[in-house]
Amino acid sequence: MAGQSRKWMILVATIWIQAFTGTNFDFSAYSSDLKSVLRISQVQLNYLAVASDLGKVFGWSSGLALMYFPLWTVLFAAASMGFVGYGVQWLVITNFISLPYIVVFLCCLLAGLSICWFNTVCFVLCISNFPANRALALSLTVSFNGVSAALYTLAYNAINPTSPELYLLLNALIPLVVSFTAIIPILRQPPFEPLPPDGVRRDSLMFLLLNILAALNGVYLLLFESNTSDITSARLLFGGAIILLVLPLCIPGLVIARSWYHRTIHTSFRLEGSGFILVHPDELELHKGMAAHEANRESYQLLNDDVVQNLIKTTAPEEGDTDESCCKKLITRGQLEILGTEHSLSQLLRRVDFWFYYIAYFCGGTIGLVYSNNLGQIAQSLGQSSKTTTLVTLYSAFSFFGRLLSATPDYIRAKVYFARTGWLAIALLPTPIALFLLASSGTASALQAGTALIGLSSGFIFAAAVSITSELFGPNSVGVNHNILITNIPIGSLIYGFLAALVYDSHGWTGIKSMSDSVVCMGRGCYYLTFVWWGCLSVLGLASSLVLFVRTRRAYQRFEQARMSSNIDS
Repeated sequence: MAGQSRKWMILVATIWIQAFTGTNFDFSAYSSDLKSVLRISQVQLNYLAVASDLGKVFGWSSGLALMYFPLWTVLFAAASMGFVGYGVQWLVITNFISLPYIVVFLCCLLAGLSICWFNTVCFVLCISNFPANRALALSLTVSFNGVSAALYTLAYNAINPTSPELYLLLNALIPLVVSFTAIIPILRQPPFEPLPPDGVRRDSLMFLLLNILAALNGVYLLLFESNTSDITSARLLFGGAIILLVLPLCIPGLVIARSWYHRTIHTSFRLEGSGFILVHPDELELHKGMAAHEANRESYQLLNDDVVQNLIKTTAPEEGDTDESCCKKLITRGQLEILGTEHSLSQLLRRVDFWFYYIAYFCGGTIGLVYSNNLGQIAQSLGQSSKTTTLVTLYSAFSFFGRLLSATPDYIRAKVYFARTGWLAIALLPTPIALFLLASSGTASALQAGTALIGLSSGFIFAAAVSITSELFGPNSVGVNHNILITNIPIGSLIYGFLAALVYDSHGWTGIKSMSDSVVCMGRGCYYLTFVWWGCLSVLGLASSLVLFVRTRRAYQRFEQARMSSNIDS
């Protein structure tokens, strides 16, 4: 039982690491000051944001490091990279030192790479200690990565709310401190102990409790972050947020208390009838048994031809047989038959489903990330500079809620089953709505509503993507395949950010010049065309996700029917 308690301590440590290492989300809070100090254009500022995202291109290096070094060394390597990357930027923005632009670019790249290394450590900890509930462990811990900006804003308001460069100092120091705090439970990892079925159910209830605590944390940050009229109240609110992060430490105590109760008071007690059914890791092996029953495929009746025909008629009611054939080919050609099949890199790149998935992510979650990088300039152009930190917190909090919601399919699976690719399509819907809202109105309320919707949508996508990649292209290959998928983030950051910067600088004649001669564009025109283009691209991402859902719906329903059959037989 001590081992069971220690694994929950590791989960809490992972939550702390994720909560304070999403440092790329607060870039907007100090980007305007960095632009002014470096005397650079909006395009050059965009390249600094891209540099942070480029760290994901080299994320594979963390997996390589884990092959040769223990976990704790990779953790402190990540903390050291962040300390140097953000620390040097802090020295530059405070005018303590002066460095050429290319060096600052490399510092941003190093800081972005540190985040990937932190994430790798957290993923390994979750998978190795919670193999039976790894989807819940991953979604919970990844959720806290989205709340980092809100926590840093509270810390900023509690220390010195008039110094934007303070964000960089906090980004450098806090992850290092948290790494020292988390090292003790990580060094005391328990040996792997397979859980009985009732143990898996009890663990899932613990995760439900942790998700409730996480939701309370998000509500607290959302409701009280703006109530920081003075430093004293800001410090009290920051202290409250830290207490909420400490509360999960009660879980190891509950584990021990529950064991004592079962052992001494009510040994015959069994937890039955859970209201939700979660995926056991063995379920991903069902595809092996299902492959032997391919001859009976027709008996499933999971995606009958009427669905395809209705989709074809809806798409092209006036077209001839040739167009109908093309549409049908788009839906059925190379269709995924079984979930969990392992895909090598070459197989992945030849899979049509992967490219629909890639486009959906590229035109969805990545746009949300680029929007957050530009949030400082967006607020400034609309005369809302004083609300920048509030908007950063709003995006962070709703990204946090979106990440938490990504676990919903696992909790309601017994009542409502829906393919996870279908949930992805639903999650993409708020992004075009928000972007067209922002294009049509430049009011403060529209800015807040759009920011919240984009944060909610992108947060869900970021958290759900790991599970979707695992289900579509194999759990054992997820490390490589998911890194291939997220190459769209630096590419999108470069393209979308460059587009936004060009539009911004082209409206420089409507703006003003700061003392550093960098253009500050003012007015709705600074981002109007950007929002329109982003909105149209997000519609393309939504369409791609819908096609992916139709193409994979058969495989998901087969998997669910096979799972239910195996449960009945057992």
